[in-house]
Amino acid sequence: MGDVLVGTCSWTDRALLASGWYPRGHRDAGPRLRYYAERFPVVEVDSSYYALPSRRNSLLWAERTPPEFRFDIKAFSLLTGHPTRPAALPEDLRELLGQGARHGTPAVLDRVWERFAHAVEPLREAGRLGAVLFQFPPWFAPGRRAQESLEECAGRTAGWPVSVEFRHPAWWQGEQAGRTAESLSRLGLAAVGVDTVQGLETSLPPLVPVTSPELAVVRFHGRSPAWGTGSKEDRFRYAYSAPELAAWAPRLRFAAARVDELHVLFNNCCADAAVRAAETMRRILDTR
Repeated sequence: MGDVLVGTCSWTDRALLASGWYPRGHRDAGPRLRYYAERFPVVEVDSSYYALPSRRNSLLWAERTPPEFRFDIKAFSLLTGHPTRPAALPEDLRELLGQGARHGTPAVLDRVWERFAHAVEPLREAGRLGAVLFQFPPWFAPGRRAQESLEECAGRTAGWPVSVEFRHPAWWQGEQAGRTAESLSRLGLAAVGVDTVQGLETSLPPLVPVTSPELAVVRFHGRSPAWGTGSKEDRFRYAYSAPELAAWAPRLRFAAARVDELHVLFNNCCADAAVRAAETMRRILDTR
């Protein structure tokens, strides 16, 4: 059975900082990360979706955590086809936009890929890079253009551990599910399973697809009824019960038996709900 690493999708979320989960004396970045890493073996960095990560932070994160700790880094929004504010780009790239290049042009994308790779390289070199998460938008549906995007992603990330999360439910429905798994496996990309509210047109099935022998990932988004319509806080405001988490245990154990490492990450980041759910899941799965 592979290693099961349970953690959360942020350790710096403002709601978590305000919840009182961190004890006094852990207001600065260094002590907070060390405190988190004493309790969980993995964390997802979601700030890298909103702005390009920095190499300096990667070096600091590696210094402040034990050798076995893992960081999953969420890919910058522009790399997954999400709308990206020009202000999220470094100044020199904003100047390139001002010269007529648009977000999606090769000139900008090549620079963004280079900056992103340079920033996360210290984590990879230190053996701390768990995965780079490419979370594609809800309109990213199966088809020729989407397949070309996946091929490009695999080519540009050769040598990285990569996980892929789809938001369009068609990827894991009917016969397409088998084609999706085969494609990701061929490209060496690890599929991401999700837990989210069911019954919506956009709901994804609660699966744990395994497409890589090295890694599988499951992200728990919460089951808020406001998932498709509410504010960000409304969408992720959810407290998992122990029975809800226990129902996932057989699926998680089955997946863990087929991979070297399984990452179980909680994205219900409202107050301390994610860390509490992660603590409960670790007890259920009896991980250390």
